[in-house]
Amino acid sequence: MNTAPPRDSGELTFRDATDADVPALVELIQSAYRGDSSRTGWTTEADILQGQRIDPQGVRAVVENPGSRLLVVERDGGPVACCQLEHRGEAAYFGMFAVRPSLQGGGLGKVIIAEAERTARESWGVREMHMTVISVRDDLIAWYERRGYRRTGQMSPFPYGDERFGIPQRDDLAFELLVKDLPTD
Repeated sequence: MNTAPPRDSGELTFRDATDADVPALVELIQSAYRGDSSRTGWTTEADILQGQRIDPQGVRAVVENPGSRLLVVERDGGPVACCQLEHRGEAAYFGMFAVRPSLQGGGLGKVIIAEAERTARESWGVREMHMTVISVRDDLIAWYERRGYRRTGQMSPFPYGDERFGIPQRDDLAFELLVKDLPTD
């Protein structure tokens, strides 16, 4: 008889990451976007990028940046998701968003992004949330549009040649800025 609780039975907790979280967060982010494990979920970039998605130095830089927060989302004592918030004047930047692939598609992402928006508004009084998404990720962009984000058409180049961000499998990658107006209280 299996007495283990269902995978989504525990309550979610949100907290700021510490240096001790870096290895687990690198693994979580990598698993959500690259390699065969990422194919379990729908956020995989495995067909457009190979190699690493993030390295420990990149995660640590966010954890240690006084203008950023890296939220760890835990359930039953273990990390199931994370996201970066960075204060940029009147806006906050949302990035490094990862949900464990086996938990994707069940509504967890909606809960996390709503909490991230609330946290950014309450922490910094920002009026907008900004993010960049690889422009060829139509399914992901559509998901963010359903959450109220709008495409701006403003592009920035993909860092070709810098393997810290992966090894591109196509030559048309760029980042598009998405923006959402946050309600004011």
